[in-house]
Amino acid sequence: MAKVVIASGKRKTAVARATIKPGNGTIRINGLSLDAYPDRWFRLRVKEPLILAGEEIANSVDIRVRVFGGGVNGQAEAIRMAIARGLVEYTQDSSLRTKFLEYERTMITGDPRQVWSKRFGGPKARARKQKSYR
Repeated sequence: MAKVVIASGKRKTAVARATIKPGNGTIRINGLSLDAYPDRWFRLRVKEPLILAGEEIANSVDIRVRVFGGGVNGQAEAIRMAIARGLVEYTQDSSLRTKFLEYERTMITGDPRQVWSKRFGGPKARARKQKSYR
């Protein structure tokens, strides 16, 4: 039976689930090929873990990603994290994990920062009405 790995990644409100299985190097995001996305930055950000892992690994796996929530940047970061975590689990290689961590820590561990919700007494989360009587 073929080895299949499912990994997830989160960034802000975006959540991505990646399925990695043996194949010939295709990447599909929500049913579309990665090359169909017009944003060059998005494509490069998603390919980063594959470039770091090496051509041999990148061309031997098929990756299918389901992503929802957030914006373009958050989704790209979530996909990137899911692919990196999945590749580490798929290859069972601790040196690949350390390579990802040395390159950028958020590829494996994640970034817990969230946007503050708006509160009363002002136009934004932290901004408040100014006092003019002093």
